[in-house]
Amino acid sequence: MGNIKAFVAALVLAVGLAVLGSTPPPAKGPSAPAEGFSAGRAMADVKRIGRHPHPSGSREHATVRSHLVQRLRAMGLIVRTQDGAFPQEMRAWFNRHNGTAADTIPLVNVIGLLPGREPALPAVALMAHYDSVPGSPAAADDGAGVAAILETVRALSLDPARRRDVIVILTDGEEAGLTGAKLFFAEAPERRRIGAVVNLEARGGGGKANLFQTSSLNGDVARAWAATAPHPAGTSLATFIYSVLPNDTDLSVALPRGYAAWNIAFIGRAHLYHSPLATPQALDTGALQQMGEQALGLARALSQAAQLPGRAPDIVFFDVFGLFVLHYATAWGWGMLAVALIGYGALAARRFDIRELAGGAGRMLALVAISGGGLYLLNLLSGAGPAADYYDRLAAIPRLQAMALCACLAAGILIAGRKPATPSGEAGFAVPLWVAGAALQALAPVAAYVLTIPLMLGGVVALLRLRGNAGLAAGAVVAPLVGGYGLMLGYTLMQAVGPMLPMVAVLPLATTWLAFLQLRPAITRSAPLAAVLLAGAVALALWVRLDAPAASIPTYSEARAPSARK
Repeated sequence: MGNIKAFVAALVLAVGLAVLGSTPPPAKGPSAPAEGFSAGRAMADVKRIGRHPHPSGSREHATVRSHLVQRLRAMGLIVRTQDGAFPQEMRAWFNRHNGTAADTIPLVNVIGLLPGREPALPAVALMAHYDSVPGSPAAADDGAGVAAILETVRALSLDPARRRDVIVILTDGEEAGLTGAKLFFAEAPERRRIGAVVNLEARGGGGKANLFQTSSLNGDVARAWAATAPHPAGTSLATFIYSVLPNDTDLSVALPRGYAAWNIAFIGRAHLYHSPLATPQALDTGALQQMGEQALGLARALSQAAQLPGRAPDIVFFDVFGLFVLHYATAWGWGMLAVALIGYGALAARRFDIRELAGGAGRMLALVAISGGGLYLLNLLSGAGPAADYYDRLAAIPRLQAMALCACLAAGILIAGRKPATPSGEAGFAVPLWVAGAALQALAPVAAYVLTIPLMLGGVVALLRLRGNAGLAAGAVVAPLVGGYGLMLGYTLMQAVGPMLPMVAVLPLATTWLAFLQLRPAITRSAPLAAVLLAGAVALALWVRLDAPAASIPTYSEARAPSARK
């Protein structure tokens, strides 16, 4: 009975920690202290920017630009515009999606300068784009980023300790090949004065505002962010994943110039990405608060600093449930693997049985392979593939997350529901993860913490189990920490790449299952329960496949009925 109580308590705590770590902070109202960031104040600009769609070259786009120029000048900035024109291939894109036949489309960046006390020092740049895709009010992408910069600059303008100039770059044409950023970083004289850049973006309408990209050799860059973010959200795993994806933002144009750089975005409420439903009323104000707090914290520290962050070896970093940031040198991962090897080795040596060890390892391998294969097949069943509409898949993310959860639980109960009979069997479960952790530590050390830390903690629990009840108490603490982070990680990974690669849920499944192995009670009648969960996963996949295209998909999407497209 004690084990069951400990298991339930640990599971409830894990879910609570996952919710805590996946939820942005509450928004601060318009009456919040003037020196801080207030989403309530920023929302006034979001509402003005996101009244109507404002693609580059449109009348509404010019109206938004006039508003931004007026707002910046009212806060004491020196403002100018940088004019250019879209190249032929971009004009063709606009005309096709806008249903127009314009011969020229103006390209206009808005540039503001907030002077500091020492203008000879390299400046700090805050960047976002103010254009929208056709048909979307773009309150989130990137009205939220622009409004967050305006509120950040307002707070910075009150700061007497600001040494460096702050340059505001509001780019045009991001939605059409990063055209405005290319113009700025190729021709604007301000580009030579910049030492650091903070870019704000969105791929959705809410959720945590994550640091997902930095400049290379980011040790000092990551530490600067960790020291200034009041409600941090970001991981070196995210920066690694983004580095191998074929995605770009305006920051992609700036990075080759060697600036210290940070890219912050939220990706929750993904159905609102480029959507006609992306109105100010639909924006998650907590996400705006978290984005702005991190931007202001960084900008304030950088503008006051005698020296900007330089290039230093990459480090491992991640927020711990949004409460604080843990960071360390990548080499520490090898020490964590050593602790895991010692701990699980000592556990197996208590009653060593090579067959049980191999059996545990085989069951973990089976759990990973079968759950991964099952998710691949379920993804195909849900309609994934080259013909699927990207935005319709984004709208299906909550159902795909539920599908992945049901499938993973079904595989876990069916394959690993029976507890190992011996300590050797328990240790065997860790063997495949240890091998995977060592491989990841060698090939991508900034991402390996998702395996090395759970393995290390499991190794410590295994060592304490040699001392009797201390091991059970330690397991009751470690399980919710590892499980909570695993649930949070699975939720985030499914938001990021789940519509294409739901197999990523296998990683947090494996680490969570290992952490709960000691506490988990025996599961009776596992086959019927697994069958019910699998049936639920299949039903969710079919729901996604057979459902009509989401109302949230862009107006120019081929998935819309011809009469509904521009």
